[in-house]
Amino acid sequence: MKLITRFELASRSINELKGLYRKIFNELVQSKSDSNERRSCLASLENIQAEINGKRLVCPPCRSSLMRDSVHLR
Repeated sequence: MKLITRFELASRSINELKGLYRKIFNELVQSKSDSNERRSCLASLENIQAEINGKRLVCPPCRSSLMRDSVHLR
């Protein structure tokens, strides 16, 4: 399995990321311990989770309301 980077994940929606997480998790379960495939799965899962968390912190509705509020503060 190829490592999935944050750059590759940035354009995906949260639902796509969750589906990908599930797929990679299932690959992890079937991988042999201490294999390159297992390490790639673990690193990819970390990247996917970080991207999901990042998208949850700054969602489009929240971002637009924050921008609108900052305009009023000027």
